[in-house]
Amino acid sequence: MTRGTPIPETVTLHVPFRIVTRGGRKEMQLPDGVRSDRNADSTLIKALARAFRWKRMLESGEFATIAELAEREGIAPSYMTRVLRLTLLAPDIVEAILDGTHGPKVTLARMLEPIPVEWQMQQI
Repeated sequence: MTRGTPIPETVTLHVPFRIVTRGGRKEMQLPDGVRSDRNADSTLIKALARAFRWKRMLESGEFATIAELAEREGIAPSYMTRVLRLTLLAPDIVEAILDGTHGPKVTLARMLEPIPVEWQMQQI
């Protein structure tokens, strides 16, 4: 990358990092002494992605029932039902999970428990 003449009204940020490979996965590593205040839970994020994907598949009519979709996915319908509850989480909770800014009390096990449907009643 070359640095040319700055374009007016453009902000350029330089973030020092390096890419390392761990177990076949690429990971961004920050410089020594720099800590990230975010701690994304990949298991919880994957469950959220599955929940919204399954919801979309059900709403589109691709599958008529949860049982039919669960059979295709090779999982128990009861588990699918619990994961689908994640689509009822308040947007701020979903955003905190995706950003990795949620607290330590937010775990997949806790999120799969019954939750109030009203967003105002949901607290993490």
